[in-house]
Amino acid sequence: MKKPIVYVVIALSIHLQALAQVQELRIQQHIKILSNDSLMGRGSGTSGEKMAAHYIKSKFSEFGLKPFGDGGTYLQTFPFKFGIHGTGRDGVATNVIGFIDNNADKTIVVGAHYDHLGLGYDQNSLDANPQDKIHNGADDNASGVAGVLELARYFQHNSVSEKNNYLFICFSGEELGLLGSTYFTEHPAVDLNQINYMINLDMIGRLNTATGGLAVSGTGTSAAWEKAIKSISNNGMAIKTDSSGVGASYHTSFYLKNIPALHFFTGSHSDYHKPSDDWDKINFTGEVAILNYITQLIEELDDQPKLVFLATKNTSMGSAREFKVTMGIMPSYTSFEEGLRVDGVSEQKPAQKAGIKTGDLIIQVGDLKIKDIQDYMDALGKFEKGQTVNVKVRRGSEVITLPLTF
Repeated sequence: MKKPIVYVVIALSIHLQALAQVQELRIQQHIKILSNDSLMGRGSGTSGEKMAAHYIKSKFSEFGLKPFGDGGTYLQTFPFKFGIHGTGRDGVATNVIGFIDNNADKTIVVGAHYDHLGLGYDQNSLDANPQDKIHNGADDNASGVAGVLELARYFQHNSVSEKNNYLFICFSGEELGLLGSTYFTEHPAVDLNQINYMINLDMIGRLNTATGGLAVSGTGTSAAWEKAIKSISNNGMAIKTDSSGVGASYHTSFYLKNIPALHFFTGSHSDYHKPSDDWDKINFTGEVAILNYITQLIEELDDQPKLVFLATKNTSMGSAREFKVTMGIMPSYTSFEEGLRVDGVSEQKPAQKAGIKTGDLIIQVGDLKIKDIQDYMDALGKFEKGQTVNVKVRRGSEVITLPLTF
């Protein structure tokens, strides 16, 4: 009778070991479901958003997370207005929140926004004629939500005795202005003083090791980040760090509450905010590598005291700045080359009209040399609408000069 018992124990051990690993097939399933046409682009407050929220909460329940939303549910609802900048009719959107209680005195928040552009009516689409087109947002941000779900499952089933609790949050309202995270930080499910740090996953589905790598911003929000990042193996994945705690994603809301926060991001691309951002363009193997890296980072910091918050100089890779002019490009935040790599070109904008193409490396605008994205943003502030300047780009081995009119 001993032999069958041994086999059962071995089988159970193998099963538990599998549960405590990041699994590519699960990531694929999440992204395919969340970016399916039936969800109609997951616009905040729409039926598609509700379908996505139902899927997320069903997974939190399946994994055994505690509901930490309103009234003992997984859902935290908040009011908003359809349309950007607080305009439009009234609506209700929903954050989805689950908790792993390790009886610790500090909590790690892992979050991602799950809303997207719906049918292209909110003025955020970069398609030339966006209305009534489904914007599925596979990378932006079904990829991040899949990461939250897979990390929730991983940390629920791993065998490590951890010294942090985990709060997993999928936010809505991001595309309309960080609405969900702002509401959460004003109506938190846990005491903000107990939050150790926040991990934000926004667009982690397009890892391209040939032209760049993984961008990690917010590393200046605690002295512990850079040391931890350098101490763990990246398995050959290039990592580009940025110190700023402010950017155009949900880590900003936590930074503004003096909570250390990191944003993980694989860069912009030509499908950004367009109907063409579909699941078949996702690098699933790359996302597995990123999530494995994040688990290493979290486990590396687990024995440390609560991270001490540091304010940063906010010139982040994702921060919004006001300019009189625009080129209409998607700059690369993950390239290590000198210059500004173009990850995408918007239709009918100055860059496209001038002949700038995806993959070009901008090295000069007018008389201004461009060594990085900061130089590029500084340059934009020096030009006026209607002004024509020469833009030098490196395309392959050739340097081309293109006249561009802002």
